Amino acid sequence: MRLLHTSDWHLGRAFHRVSMLGAQAEFIGHLVTTVRERGVDAVVVSGDVYDRAVPPLAAVELYDDALHRLADLGVPTVMISGNHDSARRLGVGAGLIGRAGIHLRTEPSACGTPVVLSDAHGDVAFYGLPYLEPALVKDEFGVEKAGHEAVLAAAMDRVRADLATRARGPQKTRSVVLAHAFVTGGEASDSERDITVGGVASVPAGVFDGVDYAALGHLHGCQTITERVRYSGSPLPYSFSETDHRKTMWLVDLDADGFAGAERIDCPVPRALARIRGTLEDLLADPGLARREEAWVEATLTDPVRPADPMARLTERFPHTLSLVFDPERAPDDPDVSYARRLAGRSDQQIAEDFVGHVRGAGPDEREQAVLRDAFDAVRADEAVREVAR
Repeated sequence: MRLLHTSDWHLGRAFHRVSMLGAQAEFIGHLVTTVRERGVDAVVVSGDVYDRAVPPLAAVELYDDALHRLADLGVPTVMISGNHDSARRLGVGAGLIGRAGIHLRTEPSACGTPVVLSDAHGDVAFYGLPYLEPALVKDEFGVEKAGHEAVLAAAMDRVRADLATRARGPQKTRSVVLAHAFVTGGEASDSERDITVGGVASVPAGVFDGVDYAALGHLHGCQTITERVRYSGSPLPYSFSETDHRKTMWLVDLDADGFAGAERIDCPVPRALARIRGTLEDLLADPGLARREEAWVEATLTDPVRPADPMARLTERFPHTLSLVFDPERAPDDPDVSYARRLAGRSDQQIAEDFVGHVRGAGPDEREQAVLRDAFDAVRADEAVREVAR
């Protein structure tokens, strides 16, 4: 059986105010062509179909078009909701849509109920694990403390328990799990929403032991955690931190024994990304930057004093400049270093702890750190509850 593994479409998302809808439509066309030309037997979409819980109409129309085109090919599709999706909205009509071969898995309670497809070697069970917000699903899975590892491990226990019931005779049931999570060893980018709970965002890859392939979503870079645990990444870039990404999908083959190999399929690139850095005059004069002139550009200016009309002057040479950053070359302890620069790369928890230390002269102790952590987790959980209710 040949699978096409993709995720993180983020339909409706813009890139620094530039609409990506046309590029997203081109990607859908590319996906459909790949399915047809490469003999794909099933498509798996591992979450974040939309960019937000209530997507714009144009994004919904593109999603509808994608489903119709996949259904017309007669190739089954298994799709889960991610942390950007509204699981309830994405799952509307799942039973009816399933009759067309589009299998939506958005309910945590259904983690152990697979979509079963068959090939010449027997059955393949596809288990859809939608994004599991720990605060919302801990009761469903009977875990005492809300955390990503605990709820995902409990969901996988249901998967393995169901698989055990399918072991009959010499012909084993092969298994594929779709999950939307941050797995240890993965490399994040700036465009993913933080899912940290209790100070921990990631789960170990060992959670997926016992299945033939884990098709992951959430991280936007295509990457291999283990041979059988992989991220497809997003098909398009959504931040300049993805400048060096090669945007692809995984073409995965299963044989009689399970995982047999994976090949990267490149996605269409609407425009190259480039990060350039230096003084304004140097950037405008450097002949080595000629190849960046047609790229989407993030320019970081290191001038000690902010130059006049920097964006207007930059766009004369780099007409697709979308982001302008000022980072004067100064020592880190210089009092004029910007607040934003001092906070770069620090989590909300770390910023809060720094504030406590600044106000009273000493940072929080372990008990106070736990209080802050619980407060941030409570805010995240409340936001998740309100988004589900919208």
